[in-house]
Formats: sequence, structure tokens, C-alpha cells
Amino acid sequence: MRMMILATAAGAALTLSAGAQAQAPSQERAPARPPATAPQAPAAPAIKSVNVVDVSELPEATRTQVNDIVSKRSADENQKLQAAIENAPMVKTAVEAKGFSSRDVVIAQMNEGGELLVITRKAG
Repeated sequence: MRMMILATAAGAALTLSAGAQAQAPSQERAPARPPATAPQAPAAPAIKSVNVVDVSELPEATRTQVNDIVSKRSADENQKLQAAIENAPMVKTAVEAKGFSSRDVVIAQMNEGGELLVITRKAG
């Protein structure tokens, strides 16, 4: 099953600009056309359930994969992940119910069915 990394839920501003065109004056004006819009990326599915798992509960091979992914992540990416957890009440509540905070979240992955897996590790 294809997993999608929860990324931060950040909006992007769409800027449209029209180039100036030199035209000879005309007695008739063409009807104005509405501005073209860029195709939007498909929306991520809504979160239906959250499963919080401590990294120590994972099989050794999976733990190694998690550690490899986390070691390659920048501080900015970690901050974005933490902010995404803080801004998602359902996720934040599930994480806190297990005794963790957004700082403890190392990976969050959601499948196409809206099931979010949150992997945590107690921050030192």
C-alpha cells in the first residue's frame, strides 16, 4: 500500500500575471477572459484514525529504517513536522494520550485510507 508522508499542511500562494501585449487600437473590444488557473495537486485524504507507536516497539529492521530517515532530515523539516502535529488537534491529542509531545514525533505516515501512523521517540 502506498504511504504518504505527512507533510506539513502549508498553503501555497498562486500568483497570476499577465504579460503586456502591444496591439493596435481597435474599435471593438474582445470579451475579457477569466484568468487561467494552475491545476491543483490532489488533496491528501482526511485523517480518520491515528496510531501512535514508540520506535522501541518496532521490529529491528523497521527501527533501522526509521533511524536512517530521521538522520537525513534537516532541523527545518523537523520543525515543520512538529508544527503540523501541533496544528492537527486529533493527532496532537492522540500523541499526548500516549505520553508524548510533538517534539517526540520522528515520523508520521498516512495511507490512502486516512490511517495515520505516528512514530515517536522520547526527546532527550
